[in-house]
Amino acid sequence: MVDITVRPMSPADAERVLTIYQAGLDGGHASFETTAPTWAAFDAGKLPAHRFVAVDADDRILGWVAVSPTSARPVYAGVVEHSVYVDPAAQGRGVARLLLDALIASTEAAGIWTIQSGVFPENTASLALHQRAGFRVIGTRERVGRHHGRWRDVVLLERRSPVLT
Repeated sequence: MVDITVRPMSPADAERVLTIYQAGLDGGHASFETTAPTWAAFDAGKLPAHRFVAVDADDRILGWVAVSPTSARPVYAGVVEHSVYVDPAAQGRGVARLLLDALIASTEAAGIWTIQSGVFPENTASLALHQRAGFRVIGTRERVGRHHGRWRDVVLLERRSPVLT
């Protein structure tokens, strides 16, 4: 991992970020979505202060992490939902963990006390990663949505900041 660093995401990263996003969607276990959004839609849905990319020594983007607010209600201002995606060619190198660590530091510094996510139960690598990063399983929403014509369950995960709660 010495050749991998994390930096803030910028609009110049859009094409590569969306390519990695689409690769994750194409794998079938990342999201109910099947097509990556436009950059404008991505940008509008993610909080600007908590977007990061992991890059190699040549500044090639290997993965990304970003958060969305869970609600516009002020009481939920400290709760976000995150997404983390890694280029299939870079998986297994610790990229996602570096991204989650950067995200946790960033959100805690901003007073965000809960990061949550929903993961398909078949995505065992993501579930293990999140548990190693301090997330806990809240429960499973059974048959919550259809994906490629079949019902899918979603495991709900959250990380409560030990610093802010």
